[in-house]
Amino acid sequence: MLSDYQRYRLYEILPGASVWLTLVLSFSLAFFRPLWMIYFIIVFDIYWVLKVINFAFYLILSWSRFRTTRQINWKEKLSSEVNNFSDKRHVVFLTLYNETWDVVKSAIESVCESAYDKDKFVIVIAGEERQKENYELILQNIKQTFGHCFGDIVGVMHPTNLLDEIPGKGSNLNYAEREMKKYIDNKGWNYDNVIATIFDIDTICHPQYFSYLTYLYCTHPNPTHSSFQPIALYNNNMWDSPAMLRIMAFGTTFWTLTSLARQDALVTFSSHSMSFRAIVDAGYHDKKIVSEDSRIFYQCLIAYNGKYEVTPMYIPVSMDTVRDDSWWQSLKNLYKQQRRWAWGVEHIPYLLWQFKKKGNLIPWWKKFKWIFVEWEGKWSWALVAIIITLLGRLPMWVAPESVRQSALFFNAPHILETLMMLSMIGLFLSAILSIPLLPRRPESHPRHKYIFMILQWALLPVSMIFISAIPAIDAVTHLMLGKYLGFNVSIKKRK
Repeated sequence: MLSDYQRYRLYEILPGASVWLTLVLSFSLAFFRPLWMIYFIIVFDIYWVLKVINFAFYLILSWSRFRTTRQINWKEKLSSEVNNFSDKRHVVFLTLYNETWDVVKSAIESVCESAYDKDKFVIVIAGEERQKENYELILQNIKQTFGHCFGDIVGVMHPTNLLDEIPGKGSNLNYAEREMKKYIDNKGWNYDNVIATIFDIDTICHPQYFSYLTYLYCTHPNPTHSSFQPIALYNNNMWDSPAMLRIMAFGTTFWTLTSLARQDALVTFSSHSMSFRAIVDAGYHDKKIVSEDSRIFYQCLIAYNGKYEVTPMYIPVSMDTVRDDSWWQSLKNLYKQQRRWAWGVEHIPYLLWQFKKKGNLIPWWKKFKWIFVEWEGKWSWALVAIIITLLGRLPMWVAPESVRQSALFFNAPHILETLMMLSMIGLFLSAILSIPLLPRRPESHPRHKYIFMILQWALLPVSMIFISAIPAIDAVTHLMLGKYLGFNVSIKKRK
């Protein structure tokens, strides 16, 4: 009989084991059963082409909604169509570590410009005692510069070395949310009427963000059982970032866009908003994990017995790429960021464990769906690029002469080439749509750099292997071996 610890460790091993089993079997089949491997690659490539077509359809649909949403005056629409928004209050959490004033200032400035009624807004600067001097300096500058913009600006400093937590954004948020619960209780505010927004400190929100958010919240049939997810752009320092960083940044943006349109697998990511009621009922952001932004969705899903969702917001928030002073250090930062995001594989054992505890309170199909979404997502992330570009060609290189005489072997390269050409739809669409998402070109950059913004997509196959698949394999392997990753602070610098 397995103990609870052993059972949970087994759950942690399974995702990584599935990835490595696929790699070992694929490599072995290429040498010992090359025809079987060729069949598998053809079927897999067909599956991938279907996924690319699905991606293209939802990306275009989401892009259309994005363009329409940006043209609406949501402040005017909120005032004219909604009667119950005057009692809604916004608490905006901004987690601070060692970021500089220029990064923080642009973020607070964007919130100030989007606040439709300053008395309804409370800004929470959640700093770290580990960087106490920077926290106090930034907080003082914020109060002096933006005190007129908001009803209140609250500073919360997360103490160092608290028990039963790991240093990072999740534990910082957990502490700040508990402190703000006391603040909200003292004010006598109803949790249902408090909309919490969690922003990274470099997040620049759209001028209509909070008007749009309030409209969606007030018109939602059950707003306390929903999070609200905007489009994540990484273009604050896009023009100064290396090509590899730009490609991965756009890839993340297009992934969020397609997820918004599909909705069936939509999970909170990075900056988002939700009811303070849901935060309290879910037990606040988990202070012992790395992927707190998506975990809070699953915490709410479990707390409400599967009756929780994410409402798409077709409006952007803009953040920084992990650019550093040198090209090589920027790539290292990107690798660590991708590995940290892939560390979301820790949700799989969590869901397996919590769903088992919930029993019949959550329908079985809903349990299966979310486990599949997480598992297939991390499996694909780690393997697709390697299977398509490397393992898919391996049997062609090592097959014996007897296999080379078969009709399948003779036709396989033509079939695979056709399938790969079809899958290029996603690449061409991404290249085209990336241009309108670029911020205004700085005067220091020549006009012909737009050409490089298109040509950079030729680097996608390389980036998908070395800056996406390998960090994902790294993450799932760490979890499989019980070598837990801590929170890696993404370094983000601007010129």
